[in-house]
Amino acid sequence: MKKRHEQKLIILSVGLLIAFSIPISLLFNSEREVFGYPMILVYFFAVWMISIIISFVIVKKYDE
Repeated sequence: MKKRHEQKLIILSVGLLIAFSIPISLLFNSEREVFGYPMILVYFFAVWMISIIISFVIVKKYDE
């Protein structure tokens, strides 16, 4: 794997560490609901899904 791709994955990991930290997560801990689901749950799964898509794109570029 190229060094550039490794650096992108490390930056993604640090970003996820910050996104899932307690102070940031508590910003979305409210009584508000999205499609019947609590806001914090929607936040966790949205960040998780976005991180999977970004890492897929990075690794896909490595294969080419």
